[in-house]
Amino acid sequence: MNYIKLGKEISFALRHHPEKYHLDMDEEGWVRVEQLSHALEDKYGVLTEADILDIMEHSDKQRYELKNHKIRAYYGHSLKQKIKRIPMEPPKVLYHGTAKRFLDSIMKDGLLPMNRQYVHLSADQETAIKVGKRHDSHPIILRINAIEAYRNGISFYLGNETVWLSDSIPIQYIKVLDS
Repeated sequence: MNYIKLGKEISFALRHHPEKYHLDMDEEGWVRVEQLSHALEDKYGVLTEADILDIMEHSDKQRYELKNHKIRAYYGHSLKQKIKRIPMEPPKVLYHGTAKRFLDSIMKDGLLPMNRQYVHLSADQETAIKVGKRHDSHPIILRINAIEAYRNGISFYLGNETVWLSDSIPIQYIKVLDS
């Protein structure tokens, strides 16, 4: 079984097009594993919860979680229906890696989710650099004063151990790090 291809398809279904797979997603983004397995059966054969756990263990990216026989993507949704999240106090500082070409817009309007539901932030600089390199070989790294933003009413949500989410980050909480 091609774990990479299957893992990406699961992410695609849960993040972007559950309707194409006839998945009944609840307001928090959960889908029954049995339903997902049935949706992918023609292409990949019968998938069990153990198979999905195996895929997750072999992936270098933690894209989704399993709980009570349900699965959901941690983050990255582009669905029209906004996935509900529980606000949490963030670490003191978070980071965001981006392409140089986006810097002027960010410094004018702040960080916005664009075609996603939330702004993605990294818990450490190394992860922000990796993310930024997807868009620019020499990305700009932004330091977010997350705890101050949180104390001033900006909501943050835990994505996974290295990713935090926010609805938006106003410019007063953003500092460009020297490259």
